[in-house]
Amino acid sequence: MSQFLLFTDLDGSLLDSNTYSFNEAKPALDVLRSKNIPVILVSGKTRAEIEPLREQLDHQDPFIVENGAAVYVPFETFDFTPERSRRRSSYHVIELGTPYALLRDVLRQIEDAVGTPLRGFGDLSVDEIMATTGLSREDALRAMLREFDEPFLVNGPPKLIEEICRQIVTRGLNWTRGGRFFHLTGNNDKGRAAEILLRCYKRHGRERDLPNLETIGIGDSLNDLPLLLAVDHPVLVQKPDRSYDSDINLPNLIRAPDIGPAGWNRAVLNLLQQASEEATSGRPVNIRTS
Repeated sequence: MSQFLLFTDLDGSLLDSNTYSFNEAKPALDVLRSKNIPVILVSGKTRAEIEPLREQLDHQDPFIVENGAAVYVPFETFDFTPERSRRRSSYHVIELGTPYALLRDVLRQIEDAVGTPLRGFGDLSVDEIMATTGLSREDALRAMLREFDEPFLVNGPPKLIEEICRQIVTRGLNWTRGGRFFHLTGNNDKGRAAEILLRCYKRHGRERDLPNLETIGIGDSLNDLPLLLAVDHPVLVQKPDRSYDSDINLPNLIRAPDIGPAGWNRAVLNLLQQASEEATSGRPVNIRTS
């Protein structure tokens, strides 16, 4: 049986998009832990936001912040130092993103170019972030500690959004869309960051003669598409209205049969059950999605 490596988005996937709870995913999380399957958190959240969540999850594995801008690898994960990393606190850190101050400058340039106000996280008060996201005051303050990624709000017709995105690309930067915000980023995304970690795990496996790795990636929005493209088993969970993001349509896409963490839970348990049945029977088994 192959060893799995699971990469997961947080908001709207492992975490409920309104309550930020992962309670409905606990059964699958328990099975993953019992099978020693690493769970890599891959999020638009900041390091300051993810570290308290890691404590709640008793999470010991690497994690990826701010839409692939940096990879954090706890020292004890591998017995080698990942390439292009530096030591920070208790982590090896691989930085892929563009400094936040530069992104803020570019957002102002684009605002002038399109003649429309663009409100980024750096323009919002704590109270405004709380009202927009539903975060507690403490969590909103942590969300403001950005290093590489500027979420921003756009109010306008599709043509305006297209022009904003064009302005971003012409400046050599990237954009993506999460649940509530567009994001201005550097030359980084969740897929590229995941591939860096995957290479580390493959090296780790070769040195220990471990089974082949198969990757699972779970998300719900356009900013998860690079991650879903990078894995063997891409999983798309439902939005709160039970729809799927229409911008994500891959030939091997697994559509989870429920919303957020409930869909996350069912999809993971189905995949693990399928793998167990295939290992026993020696032949492929169709993935159940309901």
